[in-house]
Amino acid sequence: MKLLPIAPEPSGGGHYAPKTKWQRFLGEPLLHFVIVGVVLFGAYRLVSPEPEESVDPKKIELTKDDVRQLAVTWLAQGRPPPTLDQLRSLMDEKVTEEILFREAVALGLDRDDQIIKRRLAQKMDFLAADLAALDEPSNAELKEWYSKNSERFALSPHVSFRHLYFSFDKHGEATREVAAAAISAVSGKPADSPEVASIADPFMFRNYYGDATPDQMAKEFGPEFAKALFNLKSGSWQGPVQSGYGWHLVWIGSIEAGRVPAFEEVAPAVKTAWMDERYNEVKRTAFQEMRSRYVVILPSVVPDDLLGLQMPAGSNDQLEVSAQ
Repeated sequence: MKLLPIAPEPSGGGHYAPKTKWQRFLGEPLLHFVIVGVVLFGAYRLVSPEPEESVDPKKIELTKDDVRQLAVTWLAQGRPPPTLDQLRSLMDEKVTEEILFREAVALGLDRDDQIIKRRLAQKMDFLAADLAALDEPSNAELKEWYSKNSERFALSPHVSFRHLYFSFDKHGEATREVAAAAISAVSGKPADSPEVASIADPFMFRNYYGDATPDQMAKEFGPEFAKALFNLKSGSWQGPVQSGYGWHLVWIGSIEAGRVPAFEEVAPAVKTAWMDERYNEVKRTAFQEMRSRYVVILPSVVPDDLLGLQMPAGSNDQLEVSAQ
């Protein structure tokens, strides 16, 4: 009788049957490592985009978007839509420009060129501006900002007045006395009457000023005249008030003190100022972040370093710098 082999006990001192070749293969740690690697690689490819193909420096390709942009630029110059021949010519020019650019870069012609540096810096500034796009501020934000910056929107005082001019050249040292004596002659008469105007000397500028500001009057008559002018009262001839030209009698028609306007009066200007300030702040922060990635080394400069500088070629003048 043929005896069947007895299976080993699951535990104890019995012997196991030897492993087959496939069992040994599947139990290899190296196989486990390879399987795990394949799984991880497959998962990475699923969640990660394909890497972009490397750019061939000898390949120039224009897309339909490029051609459309060429046509838009053409139209922006006020021209009619380009014909097919003109469009092909524009494409040839674009290719020529790209070839010349790449060849110039290959030769290093872009290095140490101030115009190129300035242009690239300008493009980076525009890029920072694009990144600095701001959301629309709320009305509450604008009002809060205005409460802290309202003086920037203060309205200057305004005055409307007539004046009678008495010239130094004609009256000499007695000019002030002549002007003061004229008050009694013009008192009670209409300020704009020809009779009143005939008492004074001809003035090279205007005899009447409407809605004039202190700055305007300071430029035209001098700061002392402007200061005195805004301290006068309306409705009568007053003075004399001295300017750089002579002495004047002044009739104030209306005067309005300076004031800070209500937010509603200047809301559009407040929004513009807020946007400008935030825009510049974001750009400044962006540049500071970029600058932080560089080590900047500057030489120490003393006034003597600037002595004897020459003007650029084409000028015969020497730049003189005094050491202070």
